[in-house]
Amino acid sequence: MSRLFERVSGRVAAAAGRPWAFVLAFAIILLWGVSGPVFGWSDTWQLVINTGTTIVTFLMVFLIQNAQNRDASAIQAKLDELIRASQEARNEFIGVEHLSEAELLRLLQVIEAVAGDESKRHQAIERLISRR
Repeated sequence: MSRLFERVSGRVAAAAGRPWAFVLAFAIILLWGVSGPVFGWSDTWQLVINTGTTIVTFLMVFLIQNAQNRDASAIQAKLDELIRASQEARNEFIGVEHLSEAELLRLLQVIEAVAGDESKRHQAIERLISRR
């Protein structure tokens, strides 16, 4: 069941990001709008589009979240491998994504303190950006 969901969600998320998916959605909305006079702008006519868009939105949330979770896990695995492969990197950073939010914020503060003067870091970043 899990593999089937991953395959389906991957395909649907990829398809939903294509231009033709936008054109199809736009065409459906356009057809719905044009059909308003035919149905006398009735409550049922409005309910059809409201229900349809609600269902699609509800389902897409889960599909997109699944795709983002997989992407985040893949990126994290790649970063962990870069840390592991680098002689100068600290292996203690592997797995920090499992820390609580408070622990991550504290770790960030410690890393920034070790990095030195904040104004000098910002100046260095500004110089780097200005080179482009």
